[in-house]
Amino acid sequence: MITKLTITPCALDDKGNVTGPKTGEAFTVRLNPSNYTRNFEITYNTTKAMGAPVMQPRFNGAGEKKMEFDIVMDGTGVVPPTSANSTAIDVDTQLGDLRKVVYTLVGTEHEPNTVMLVWGSFKFVGKLSTMSVEYTLFKPTGDPLRAKVKLSFIQYVGPTEAANTANLSSPDLTHSVDVQAGDSLPLLCFRIYKNSAYYLEVAKFNGITNFRDIKPGTRLNFPPLR
Repeated sequence: MITKLTITPCALDDKGNVTGPKTGEAFTVRLNPSNYTRNFEITYNTTKAMGAPVMQPRFNGAGEKKMEFDIVMDGTGVVPPTSANSTAIDVDTQLGDLRKVVYTLVGTEHEPNTVMLVWGSFKFVGKLSTMSVEYTLFKPTGDPLRAKVKLSFIQYVGPTEAANTANLSSPDLTHSVDVQAGDSLPLLCFRIYKNSAYYLEVAKFNGITNFRDIKPGTRLNFPPLR
């Protein structure tokens, strides 16, 4: 049995976390995409540190950000329906069903659905970014018989999932450090920020007037990078 790509609206709790499928109809394609593109992204903080001779990009995070694919909608009757009880559906009706799931604003939420795309073992949760329709075949009356739909989705991550996957040692979080014997402010900055040039900013943040005279046992706060 051929598994078809399915797009299902997601239910969200009051914090924005996905709790499961939303009550209502999902959209199942009649023809699976011939290919799809997954875009992964690494982000860096590119702010130049005060006093640094050059800008050193610093890792902020990484993850899948976008999924793109094309689907073909056929209303000629050549393509079999998605279930035994279905009949041939015209292209405009198929497009309308897709728009209800991914594009139409949901009245109570004032935005389109968050959706889950599932195809075999692949799963992606996101929101529609762009949708374009190219009509390629027509009846003598001008009504469309076939269309190619280009879809692009941006990844959606709820706040709980984002917090659980966050790198808690990130330089974009505040750190408190107890100075040990042999520590220096430039050395501590290098450990946390991977850039010792931040020592003047950290000294100012902690009210230190002489960064060379830091006694063991002193607690220093290292602020997030901006």
